[in-house]
Amino acid sequence: MERPRNFRRLVMAAIKPPSIPWLITFGYLGIMLFLPIVALFAKAFSLPLDQIWQIAIDPVAIAAYKFTFITAFLAAALNGIFGMLLAWVLVRYQFPGRRIVDAAVDLPFALPTAVAGITLATIYSENGWIGSLFAPLGIKIAFTRIGVFIAMVFISLPFVVRTLQPVVQAIEKETEESARSLGATHFQTFVRVIFPPLIPALLTGITLGFSRAVGEFGSIVIIASNTPFEDLIAPVLVFERLENYDYGGATVIGAIMLIFSLILILIINFLQAWQQKYEL
Repeated sequence: MERPRNFRRLVMAAIKPPSIPWLITFGYLGIMLFLPIVALFAKAFSLPLDQIWQIAIDPVAIAAYKFTFITAFLAAALNGIFGMLLAWVLVRYQFPGRRIVDAAVDLPFALPTAVAGITLATIYSENGWIGSLFAPLGIKIAFTRIGVFIAMVFISLPFVVRTLQPVVQAIEKETEESARSLGATHFQTFVRVIFPPLIPALLTGITLGFSRAVGEFGSIVIIASNTPFEDLIAPVLVFERLENYDYGGATVIGAIMLIFSLILILIINFLQAWQQKYEL
């Protein structure tokens, strides 16, 4: 009689209802994350397949995809370099105004994107403080691809810095001193001691910055000329289709952006997991 009782207990334990925290967690994720995604794909695939294909391969849309993803990747990569340097300086060095600089890193978080766009367009226009320096050289920044790139760099920088700061703080200075005492140069110490622990956080920050840059709209719609085949990004293209009451086309383009973004994020996460496994 003991074995059936134990078996019954195992079955009851396996089929017991989930706890309240699990229900709350999955309920919140279902409402706030999964349901909107399902609705987006449901709306997109409610159109005939041939129409979906025509929207997806439209030359204007393809040009917008390429420009959006390539520019966002370049902006995230640039922030990966300078964001790591900035995080290192803020953690390891004490200097006048350090707290002000540290707080200024979060400005893209707090600043409305439309205000950021107006500010960048004013500074980098031909009559702006920075744009006027390049205008005599024939270099136009605002309302060009360069302006879009600068806007993406501006709004994605905090993600890299804030992701790297805790990891830099966790690196003990004694480890660096030990490497130096064993004859390692500054470069060797950085490559073999400092940089490897930073790689997972660096990839995470770049991924977050890339995702933020891909979805940026408010600042770019102001600093760009939004001309097809020039500096038109996919989010602005979605908005233009919505303005023309083309809700099906807007959802198709949005679904394609979501698919490509998820694929790229999964690839980066796979590389991050592989690097951590390799270290172990």
